[in-house]
Amino acid sequence: MENREFYKRVLMISVPIMIQNGITNFVSMLDNIMVGQIGTNSMSAVAIVNQLMFVFNLCIFGGLAGIGIFTAQFFGRRNHDGVRNTFRLMVMVALILAAAGIMLFSFFGSQLISLYLHSDGGVTSAAETMMHAEEYLKVMMIGMLPFAFTQVYTSTLRSTNETVVPMRAGIAAVLVNLVGNYVLIYGKFGFPQLGVVGAAAATVLSRFVELALVSAWTHTHTEQNVFINGAYASMRVPFELTKQCFIKGTPLLVNEFLWSAAQATLSQTYSYRGLSVIAAFNISQTIGNVFNIAFIALGSATGIIIGQELGARRFDTVKRDANRITGFTVVLCVFMGTLLFAVSGYFPMIYKTSDEIRELATSLIRVGAVCMPVYAYANAAYFILRSGGKTVITFLFDSCFSWVVSIPLAMFFVHFTDLPVALLYLFVQMADLIKCGLGWYLVNKGIWINDITQLAQ
Repeated sequence: MENREFYKRVLMISVPIMIQNGITNFVSMLDNIMVGQIGTNSMSAVAIVNQLMFVFNLCIFGGLAGIGIFTAQFFGRRNHDGVRNTFRLMVMVALILAAAGIMLFSFFGSQLISLYLHSDGGVTSAAETMMHAEEYLKVMMIGMLPFAFTQVYTSTLRSTNETVVPMRAGIAAVLVNLVGNYVLIYGKFGFPQLGVVGAAAATVLSRFVELALVSAWTHTHTEQNVFINGAYASMRVPFELTKQCFIKGTPLLVNEFLWSAAQATLSQTYSYRGLSVIAAFNISQTIGNVFNIAFIALGSATGIIIGQELGARRFDTVKRDANRITGFTVVLCVFMGTLLFAVSGYFPMIYKTSDEIRELATSLIRVGAVCMPVYAYANAAYFILRSGGKTVITFLFDSCFSWVVSIPLAMFFVHFTDLPVALLYLFVQMADLIKCGLGWYLVNKGIWINDITQLAQ
């Protein structure tokens, strides 16, 4: 901690992201609890659809992330034309991905949901869960386009050091979501009681609110956001920049798709032990997401800070700064993991479900708490490598690892052993130690230290 100015810079970027993500995840947790009060089938239905939506969300992040590398480095060089061009590329990518996602869920949504429905003869019903999931998905699809456009503005603003405005817009959106959940799920103040449909409607409304706020601020503060001047006057982008963004960005898009698909596949694999397992995972991941905000926000800050330093060609100090952020992230996550373990026995009691599901959820939460420092280190290494444009390596490091190691391991334990779900989940998650070792080697080798904006000139 010898350089306070450096850590002050890290916190100035990461804390607003933490606050925004923290409030978003906290409200999502309340949303989840509200749906959980309706019953286990409704909760499982929402969990399944949100797992599918998670794949779409990560595809948006991945599609924009490769372009965002150039945005951060252009901003580091104070090249506003470059930032404007990357913004335009993001708009086009967001449109394409949103259209593709809507078409996929329109034609194949029911088939994808059915992959998770393995009844265990307990309190869950596959037929009722399917009905609720289809209703929820139809409404959630309306919010896919505004979500994609919000990420375009948010990603660009964060890459130019403006993290407070996205935070404020996110806070306003989650408050709308929270109030909407209460009113529409339970039918308060004269509104109809809509259950899972009400939860979806509140989420969609909040996404339109967030887009309106973040885009309005961007377009009314043109002195601070020079890139937005004339951004929509033409969608022309220099060919060489488009080419380099495609080269660097495609592996990230493919990576985010395959990684999120891997997480969905892992959930589907665990679901062979019964729908009760899906319900327990939903509870554990809901509280886990609230505590994971620390390393997720610091990962974003890592990509922004290291990207700007590379764009400014400060190659002599960038490795030292990368290691500082990584160490800070891991230490913070040891603390966060300890807190999560401490509340693991209490949180599942909030849900209106069986004692069996509550006990399993408690065990899964504890596994996540123990593994949090491992997640933190792997995430930091991923963002460091990505900031230098090593997107093919991050593809191998991230999604390929999930498909080659994590999924086969989970399938083996689920189908060929009688291990308890919590124990096999621990074994699968601790396999990430291999990823940490690989990340340590690649980061310290310094292969990621380069200015990729030179390639796009």
